[in-house]
Amino acid sequence: MFRIAVLISGTGSTLRAILEDSRKDRVYEVGLVIADREAPGLQHAKEFGVPYKVFPRGKDLSGKILPEVEGFDLVVLAGFLSILEGELLTRLQGKMINLHPSLLPRFGGKGMYGHKVHEAVLASGMPYSGCTVHYVTETVDGGSLILQRIIGIQDATTAEDIAKRVMAEEKGALIDAIRMIAREESET
Repeated sequence: MFRIAVLISGTGSTLRAILEDSRKDRVYEVGLVIADREAPGLQHAKEFGVPYKVFPRGKDLSGKILPEVEGFDLVVLAGFLSILEGELLTRLQGKMINLHPSLLPRFGGKGMYGHKVHEAVLASGMPYSGCTVHYVTETVDGGSLILQRIIGIQDATTAEDIAKRVMAEEKGALIDAIRMIAREESET
């Protein structure tokens, strides 16, 4: 069975979608949830009977997480807001993915998260936006792209409107990427 660990920071709505999807046909299973704070999303892990741990933000967060996730086939950042670094990134190269709320490489990198991304997209005048699932590397939002979902926003007048449209695609994009990677691994 392809096993994943999921890292969260907030309400865990994406975690819940992943947990529900994992039970459909057992292509993958969630073996651990890690949060960087006492996040409300941990309730989903409890409800589904998945082990969870909390490692508060601070010095050597990556070092604390590494031994917990090393044995997993994939580590999924699902609304995880802390920046990871060091040995964790080198040891898990090609085994850690993230969802970004824009079409990378545009509107990515340090400081480009959440509402800031959608404000930048709106200010650019682009007629489309979307989300990107990518591998995590030492360069923030700089890893290889796995998949993107593109949406039209030519009639969007606010960053909030763009955010709502992008959010409608995010969970499905991340789940599709997890399934794609799990299936590729099972074929090798």
